[in-house]
Amino acid sequence: MRKARLMLLVSTPLAICFALWAQTDELSSFPKEFRKWAHVKSVLVGAQSNAFATEGGIHHIYANDKALEGYNSGKFPDGSVIVYDLLETKEVAGNTIEGPTRRVDVMVKQSERYPVTGGWEFMSFSGNDQTNGKLSAARQATCAGCHGNRKDHDSVFSEFRK
Repeated sequence: MRKARLMLLVSTPLAICFALWAQTDELSSFPKEFRKWAHVKSVLVGAQSNAFATEGGIHHIYANDKALEGYNSGKFPDGSVIVYDLLETKEVAGNTIEGPTRRVDVMVKQSERYPVTGGWEFMSFSGNDQTNGKLSAARQATCAGCHGNRKDHDSVFSEFRK
C-alpha cells in the first residue's frame, strides 16, 4: 500500500508536467489542419509590388476559433493561432491560380511564455516542411518589432473580411 502511494505521489506530478509540455508543444508546432479553419482573407501580391521578391504570390490567412474571438474584440486570447499561407502563382489560360507552397507563417498567442514579443510566438515553415519552423530569438524580435506597429489590434495586421 505504501509503495502504491509513493508511486502515485511520484507519477502524478510527472503526468501533469508531461500533459502541460504536450499541450505547449502542440501549440508550438505546425498546425496541420489550418486550411479547415476560418478563412480570414486572401491577398494577391503581384510583380508590381515592392514586396514581390519575398512575398509574391497568393496569401491566405486562416484563424482558429480562439483567434476568431480576437478578430471580433481586437484582443487575442492565449491559444489563438493565425496562419499566413503563401503560395506561388501560375498562369493557366489567362487565369492566375495557386501554385506550390512558398512558406507558411504561424503566430501563436502564449502571453506568459512570450512576454517580450507581445505574447506571440512567430514561426515560419518553408515550402512543404512542417518540422523546422522555429525562429531564433533575433528573428522573433524582428517579427515582433514589425507586428508591434499594430498594437491597436494586438499585433495582428489582418482584419477579418466582413
